[in-house]
Amino acid sequence: MAIAVKLDDLLHDRRMTLTELAERVGMTLANLSILKTGKARAIRFSTLDAICKALSCQPGDILQFEPEQAKRARPAAASKRSASR
Repeated sequence: MAIAVKLDDLLHDRRMTLTELAERVGMTLANLSILKTGKARAIRFSTLDAICKALSCQPGDILQFEPEQAKRARPAAASKRSASR
């Protein structure tokens, strides 16, 4: 996926643990960990809003588009479509 989650960097900059963020946001540590490691497939705007409030940041501080990842992902997706025809 071409969207990178930079939550780990923000937590480090704010000197905050994932556990502390989970408590402030009202999320489970497991769900925040999934987001932090980039394994999440989606994020609710309400979750993004709560994280931004807790970290005093903008959504763009948490999420970043990485064009090189998008280029690598496209050929694989195209070959899967060709194989299924």
